[in-house]
Amino acid sequence: MGTALFAEVLLFYKPVDRMTRSGVHLLALWAWATLHSAITKGYGTRLRPLTLSTPKPLVDFCNKPILLHQVEALAAAGVDHVILAVSYMSQMLEKEMKAQEQRLGIRISMSHEEEPLGTAGPLALARDLLSETEDPFFVLNSDVICDFPFQAMVQFHRHHGQEGSILVTKVEEPSKYGVVVCEADTGRIHRFVEKPQVFVSNKINAGMYILSPSVLQRIQLKPTSIEKEVFPVMAQEGQLYAMELPGFWMDIGQPKDFLTGMCLFLQSLRQKHPERLCSGPGIVGNVLVDPSARIGQNCSIGPNVSLGPGVVVEDGVCVRRCTVLRDAHIRSHSWLESCIVGWRCRVGQWVRMENVTVLGEDVIVSDELYLNGASVLPHKSIGESVPEPRIIM
Repeated sequence: MGTALFAEVLLFYKPVDRMTRSGVHLLALWAWATLHSAITKGYGTRLRPLTLSTPKPLVDFCNKPILLHQVEALAAAGVDHVILAVSYMSQMLEKEMKAQEQRLGIRISMSHEEEPLGTAGPLALARDLLSETEDPFFVLNSDVICDFPFQAMVQFHRHHGQEGSILVTKVEEPSKYGVVVCEADTGRIHRFVEKPQVFVSNKINAGMYILSPSVLQRIQLKPTSIEKEVFPVMAQEGQLYAMELPGFWMDIGQPKDFLTGMCLFLQSLRQKHPERLCSGPGIVGNVLVDPSARIGQNCSIGPNVSLGPGVVVEDGVCVRRCTVLRDAHIRSHSWLESCIVGWRCRVGQWVRMENVTVLGEDVIVSDELYLNGASVLPHKSIGESVPEPRIIM
């Protein structure tokens, strides 16, 4: 997995025997892009146009900022301190995190980086703080959505007793990824293979680690990739183990994967917290609706839909496999499938949108238009159909 400013987060967590708030500390740094990818990925470009007006960690995923899914899960496990290394749109992030700090009863601090440090450099930056005890710490990629098995990870790491543990997940097409080759019974990692042409493993790095403080001695304060420069050496020395992730997993850093992740998340809610999902006339399958959203008569909502706060869906609208963000308004008899509708957008009557159409913030779509795979930048007014996928600037 690559690293991107406001695309990935490193969460350093000090586990103890009892996961209690009084004894747990978390340090978190938002990682910059590696130098070679800073232009293409350093500012959340994979999730544009949403990230043109909002930093990626604050983009709502199933009615909650992406970053908050992880922070809440960690706080529930007893975490009491988060440090974010930020730069791009940092004031927006600081404001939101200050509000969450009081709500969650944890400390959230900001660290402003002056240069990109990759996925390992931020660990070196926090070396003194991380070396205060001999306890291991978590490192998490913020683009990932899953069930976050933090306690199981701690137990696994302590059981094998080596320097590092990484979470892995199985994929159907391993040739598209870098895979992890490990022992089936112990999880000991032998090597990493980038996009194998013949089958060697179907397990990939899931973007969540536990590392012992001794790993910090391997990292210098400079742009460094922990996946490409640190982990392979640890594996050769027998110091790195893999734990298979139970349940669903998705990297939601791109619009199409964002929507797939939404489907997986909603299905997980169906299994574990069905009371959080909506039901009633016109609701089909797994649908998450904020209490302040309004749905008109004779609508078909779902399956796999998330409607945010203040959303208005007028009469006769059909919405399938979509995320509709805060204060968006969809007028009567429109049809949306596989779309992300940004904050405060206005979609006219009898509009058809499909094929991973993404509307940035405050976009207006006129009546009776067809949008096929359009990516529309914020504050635009669309007055003609977009029959083929393209970017509207």
